[in-house]
Amino acid sequence: MIRVLQVVTHMNQGGLETMLMNYYRSIDREILQFDFLTHRPYDGDYGDEIKNMGGKIYHLPTLNPFSRKYKKALCHFFRSHPEYTTVHVHQDCLSGVILKVAKECGVKVRIAHSHNANQDRNLKYLIKYYYMRMIPDYATKLFACSKDAGKWMFRGAEFQVLNNAIYSSKYTYCTDIKRIIRDELEINQSDLVIGHVGRFSPQKNHSFLIDVFYQIKQKEPLARLLLVGNDSDENAVNIKEKVETYGLKDSVIFTGLRKDVYNMMQAMDVFVFPSIYEGFGIVALEAQASGLPCLISDKVPIECKVIDKVQQIPLSDGANIWAEIAIKAAKENVRCDTSAEIKAAGYDIEENAKWLQNFYLSEKDQ
Repeated sequence: MIRVLQVVTHMNQGGLETMLMNYYRSIDREILQFDFLTHRPYDGDYGDEIKNMGGKIYHLPTLNPFSRKYKKALCHFFRSHPEYTTVHVHQDCLSGVILKVAKECGVKVRIAHSHNANQDRNLKYLIKYYYMRMIPDYATKLFACSKDAGKWMFRGAEFQVLNNAIYSSKYTYCTDIKRIIRDELEINQSDLVIGHVGRFSPQKNHSFLIDVFYQIKQKEPLARLLLVGNDSDENAVNIKEKVETYGLKDSVIFTGLRKDVYNMMQAMDVFVFPSIYEGFGIVALEAQASGLPCLISDKVPIECKVIDKVQQIPLSDGANIWAEIAIKAAKENVRCDTSAEIKAAGYDIEENAKWLQNFYLSEKDQ
């Protein structure tokens, strides 16, 4: 058995973390194991599952590129764990900081993985951009979730797209599940349900989504908005305040974190994804696997479009246009099994996991 160290911020539920867990569940864990080096003092939402599958979770302080103490702690970790000859880093632009220390400590295989195609532009971004440029100098392999993500982070260096693959069969539409989930959430079976899955961060553009839903309510009084994601942080509080200001409190459902996102999507009629930037947008792929029509912004890579039910709309078109398109898409849609299309496009997890497993094993032998 070989053990690959996945370096992350945390292992809470999120797109990156869900992608990793999909691969982890699908590899042959008798010959390959994932362990996780996190930058938070807790194991996260996936912690118990990781340990049950034989994985280990380590903790370091928050990644600070200017901190000698942090780099010393990172170096001590690598020196103390020579069993990790392969390190796969998912730390965005700051991956170069970790890769540099890993190289200095003799780690043989050093992988950088790009999960975004842009960043919020501020002082922190300028610092990250500085460190981003060093990534190709210290990585032995570059992965990206999409072509846009690779071009943005690696600036001309050669990279490999590793698909954000999913268990497509888990999302297959089922009328019985739709009825059960709507009953659980106290949604009438005849209501028009607008759906979204994602953490409450500015990147996901929930504020615009509320504007869209406000316009939908003017046209469809029985519409409901289903928001799946951790709703306890400051950004979520701001969105809840906006919902109340618009008089939408009784029409918006905040589910909090759910481990059964595939069930939540059964209850939706249309999936709206107005992100300001994305590396790929795995939840849009999951929505397509559920047979949902999807509205994505022009900032989401078109690579995530697998079925014809995806429409890419400029954010500049405004909330009213988005609302009209969402209503039309929901009413005209006929839900069906799209798993064959997902697999044909190369996004089913089984084949992708075999490829990644073979990659890790072949790199070890070189």
